[in-house]
Order: sequence, then C-alpha cells, then structure tokens
Amino acid sequence: MIHQYQSNGYNIVLDVNSGSVHVVDDIVYSLIPKMETDIANGMNDEDLLEKYAGNASDAETREAVLEILTLKKENMLYTEDIYEAYIDDFMKRETVVKAMCLHIAHDCNLACKYCFAGEGEYHGDRGLMSFEVGKKALDYLVANSGTRVNLEVDFFGGEPLLNWEVVKQLVAYGRSLEEPKHKKFRFTVTTNGTLLTDDMMEFINKEMSNLVLSIDGRKKVNDYMRPYRGGQGSYDKIVPKYIKAAESRKQINYYVRGTYTHFNTDFAEDVLHLADLGFKQISVEPVVAPPEADYALTKEDLPILIKQYDYLAQEMLKRRKGGKDFNFFHFMIDLEGGPCVAKRLSGCGSGCEYLAVTPWGDFYPCHQFVGQPEYLMGNVDEGITNTKLREQFHNCNVYSKEACKNCFAKFYCSGGCAANAQHFHGNIYDVYETGCELQKKRIECAIMLKVAQNEEENEEETVK
Repeated sequence: MIHQYQSNGYNIVLDVNSGSVHVVDDIVYSLIPKMETDIANGMNDEDLLEKYAGNASDAETREAVLEILTLKKENMLYTEDIYEAYIDDFMKRETVVKAMCLHIAHDCNLACKYCFAGEGEYHGDRGLMSFEVGKKALDYLVANSGTRVNLEVDFFGGEPLLNWEVVKQLVAYGRSLEEPKHKKFRFTVTTNGTLLTDDMMEFINKEMSNLVLSIDGRKKVNDYMRPYRGGQGSYDKIVPKYIKAAESRKQINYYVRGTYTHFNTDFAEDVLHLADLGFKQISVEPVVAPPEADYALTKEDLPILIKQYDYLAQEMLKRRKGGKDFNFFHFMIDLEGGPCVAKRLSGCGSGCEYLAVTPWGDFYPCHQFVGQPEYLMGNVDEGITNTKLREQFHNCNVYSKEACKNCFAKFYCSGGCAANAQHFHGNIYDVYETGCELQKKRIECAIMLKVAQNEEENEEETVK
C-alpha cells in the first residue's frame, strides 16, 4: 500500500507496510501510482521496465523507473502486508496489565464545559479514593503484570490534587513494592493546576515521571471553556504556576495539554500562544462531543482544521530555524523505531492491558468508559469478573476494524480510540470519522517535519 502527498514543497511517498518514507522528484512521484496499479494486476519487473522505460527517449524517465524498481527489490516500496497473517498468533498472546488510571478524585473545583467526567463526578456520586482502595489497585496491578517490570500509574480525576495526601501515600506504597516485587513504577499526574503549590511540585519533581497541566491556550479561549464553578476564568491563576513548573522540570517530562472546540477552530494560535509563554512540550487536541453540543466540531470545520495543522507545521519549521523550537505532541513521530508491532496493531490496550479504577475500586476499560454500567469490568476485591468484555477489547485491532484495513494511517494510530468509536457508533470495532481525518492530517504533517529536519541535518553535514 502506497500513500503519497505533497507538503511544504516535498513530494512525499509512504510505503505503508514497511514504513519507508521517500522524498522524490516529480517524475518518480507521477510514476509510482501507475506502477502500483500494474503490479496489482500481476505485471512483473521486466514488463514494468519495458512499459515505462523501454521506449523512453529521455534518460530521466528511465532512471526514475530503475529507481522505483530498486526500491521495490529492497522491500522499501510496494511491500506486502505481513502483519495480517500474523494477527491470529498475536490474538493468542497472553496479556498482562501494564498500566492503571487511578481516579483519585471524582470531584473538581472547575466546571469545564466539555468535560466528559461531568465536572468530575462522572455523572454519578462525588467521592475521593481511599488509601485502602488505591492500595488494592496497586496490588492488583503488580499481581497481574506477569514478568513485566515497568508499570505505569496515572493519578487522574476530576482533580487529583483534591486528594493529595492519598496520592503521596500511594506513591510511597508503590515504591515499597518495587524491590521485593521486582517492579518499577512510573507515576504521572494530570491536574488543572489551580491547587498546585511549591511543596506539591517538589514532590512531583521527585516522584512523577510525567506531569500533565491542563490549559486550552489563549486567555479568552481557556476561560470560556475552563471556568471555576462561579464562572471566573482560571487562566490567570494557573499560567504563572505552569511556567514555574515547566522550568522546574527543565522543560522536559511534562506537557501542557489543551482541547480545541468549534469555538476556536484557529487552534494553532493557541498552540503558538503556549509556545510564546515558553512551554516546550505542548498538546492541544480536538474535542470529542455529541453533535448537539454547541462546542462540538462539525464537518464544515474540517477543512479549516486541516489548514490549521499545515499552518502550525510551517510555523514550527520557522521557529526551529530561529532557535525557538518546541514539541507538539501530535506531530511527534518515530520513523526509525517507534512502537513495537503489538502496539501498532492493538493501540493503547484499554480493557486488557490498561484499566481505569474509580474511587470505589470499580474497574473500567479506560477513563472514558467510567460510569457506563455496561462497561463495568470488575473491582479491586474480585478482579476482572466480566471476562467477556475483556475478550472484546483484547480482540480489538486494526484488522478487526473494516475502516482501518486499507487506511495508510493504521500503523500510526493503531485503529484510533475505542471509546470514541463506542460513543459515536455504539461499537468499539468501529471508528470515529472526524478523529480519523484529523489524525491522518497530523501524521502527514509529522512526517513532513521529519523530512525537513533530515534535510536540514544533511545540509549542516555538507557545510562541515
């Protein structure tokens, strides 16, 4: 499978099954899809050479054909999909629990308009997780992690800093398990920042591998969607704290994370605003909302959003050349290594390798399913009791989704978000189409940025 597109003056060709990326001239770019069709119809290399170069009067065309055939021979172009045959063995794999999202607080002091958690209580009761429940959750994670050493735990909410003492107690308990159980915990915390203190940051910097700081961007945008319950904006309260936090972590192992909606389809300006504040690790993502919500993205928004990603990529190139670079989470891509095959096929592992735990100890496939009774999987006392549901998530992969099979992005998005598919179609084996279109554009931009970076590095080497 071939995907090709033009961006920033580059003719980019992606060989989907091998992951090879090629930057080619106009002649090669025009020949690749024609030859792909002929190969699909059974034409061999000799016939291809004869058809496209046998009577070529110019050396450039013959050279282009030979270049394409060489890439084909080296398994860097027109490669076959070897993973679909592998999927049956992959599905027989024994899965272990690798990560947990601890809902340390089903409560929040903000009233974000797009919050899927319904102001923190997930459309249920408000409550804080006790140390005993959290302790049982960590014990379950350790006991069901098999031989895996590295385990991940995210303190989530609501607002987790409302239950800060229990967070500290659970971190200490997790650390006490590491040596005797031969495990290593990677703790993270996601916060709206309003309650963040210097003492908390000192602890976070010591114990947390990552820190997620919620902010939507420009003051007007942030305060409209992320107000306090009384309607006051949160921007002025959190920005000084976030700047201090980012600097205290030396601008790594954190990110400021925002959400864009129908009300700020010019979201690239919010990303650049955060960069102008000095943040180096930035994520601003599309809202996922029911169509009737006034802030939901519409089909009419898509062309605007796609142009915004192009604009953002161009601005990032300019800033990198000017020494003011930053990372945009959705443009970060590894073309040489990246996730293992299992990860590329199955995605986040929700419902089998990853679980969300409520303050009362209930298990759900991930935080976006919390509060939906049909997705209750078990609890910290009894373990997984709904094994049929776990099997459904275990079997979810890019080949179990019809919409993914012939999509160039499948090995980068791993089939997309199961929760989004369920929310829009009632089926985790479906896809969320708006999310798909935006994801494909982000992947194209990410690859283009890598191409530009590689070109810059080659130019620097030439100068040396």
